[in-house]
Amino acid sequence: MEPSTKSTKFADLVRGDKPVLIDFTAAWCGPCRMMPPILAELKHKTGDKLTIIKVDIDKNPHAAQAYNVMSVPTLLLVHRGETKWRQSGVVPASQIHQAIGPFIG
Repeated sequence: MEPSTKSTKFADLVRGDKPVLIDFTAAWCGPCRMMPPILAELKHKTGDKLTIIKVDIDKNPHAAQAYNVMSVPTLLLVHRGETKWRQSGVVPASQIHQAIGPFIG
């Protein structure tokens, strides 16, 4: 059986040369609803140096399991297949930017 295009694209993305910030989220999670404006501000600060994606743990349980995500929201910075930074809970954009800065150049 061929792997799905979606999972192949995800795997290619997280193994790529550009750092990826994964926002593990869920529709039922109240704090997760606070993340979109925070991540928009972060995207504004980082520009093209960083790809930001959202992964719903209920729709993509294998991704959550692969990264050992136990609570949402959880943010992971992945670069070339390696987790460089991880944080659970709502975090201000400035704090995220400071933490991931060394990994995004």
